[in-house]
Amino acid sequence: MKKVFLFLLLIPLFYKGFAQEINRFNPDTIKTIVLDSAVNIKAEKLNVETFIRKVMYDTSFYQSFRDMKRYTFIAENRIYSYDKKNKVDGKIYRKIRHNNSGHYKMEYLVKQDTGKIYKKNGKYQLYTVEMFDYIFMNAYNTDFVPNAPNPDGKGGTNESYKDKLKTLIFNPGRPVKVPFIGSKTEIFSANMRQYYDYGFTSGTYLDSIPVYRFKVSVKPDLSSWTKDGIMIKELVTIFDKRNFNILGRYVDMKYSNMLFDFDVQMNIEMGYFGEDKLPTKITYQGNWDYPFKKEERASFLIVHKDYKLEKGK
Repeated sequence: MKKVFLFLLLIPLFYKGFAQEINRFNPDTIKTIVLDSAVNIKAEKLNVETFIRKVMYDTSFYQSFRDMKRYTFIAENRIYSYDKKNKVDGKIYRKIRHNNSGHYKMEYLVKQDTGKIYKKNGKYQLYTVEMFDYIFMNAYNTDFVPNAPNPDGKGGTNESYKDKLKTLIFNPGRPVKVPFIGSKTEIFSANMRQYYDYGFTSGTYLDSIPVYRFKVSVKPDLSSWTKDGIMIKELVTIFDKRNFNILGRYVDMKYSNMLFDFDVQMNIEMGYFGEDKLPTKITYQGNWDYPFKKEERASFLIVHKDYKLEKGK
């Protein structure tokens, strides 16, 4: 876990530079995985289909978020919003203790907002914040939207779109019914395989955990017109070699049609705490142009630390 602690120490310096960068935030700035070499498929008795099945049918990745309810922990949440020139115009910082000993309690240790953050009605300017909160709200309190509705299927079109994004993150490869996107999310289907390369390599995660890195990426020799029509540009999943637990996921999505215009990258990383696998870092950067909403540009950094398992949980 040494690199995680180093990462936390570097956060102040990291954000000083982050606010000045035109290209904003690269989710892979902090490397937690070192690749060794290409895997010998015959020797390992593995093939691409093994990884595809694991990616499509895994439930443990999302369960790791739900398991957080059994722990007390500290969350540091940073959001930066940007204008059309990629200059920072809003900042949100939260440092929160989530106390799950007995009745759940959330204590703000630090709470800071600067710039264009709120609307006149007191709600956040960013629909991205609302969307992020919805995606993870079944798992734990994400702190940003205090009175967000429960995802009971009655939330209208917005909730429906956010549910689709949730599927893309936690169950990639499955179809989602979004206008003009349709089967573009089915990156493992017979029709879509002609557009992608699939491969895996061996590596080391957090200095000591042996892993496989399974990567799905758009074929480089496709025409520009064909590439523009492909929504998921890259999907990377990190598997623990010892038990095939998913320890990380990176997704790069970009697409434009008459309803959507988005360019999003998200990275989620896990760590072991006793018998449990829990989220340690979530990074996000993205531009969204959504119907009836103002175009949004934002970057997130969510760090969880100091997990403590509560008795009886």
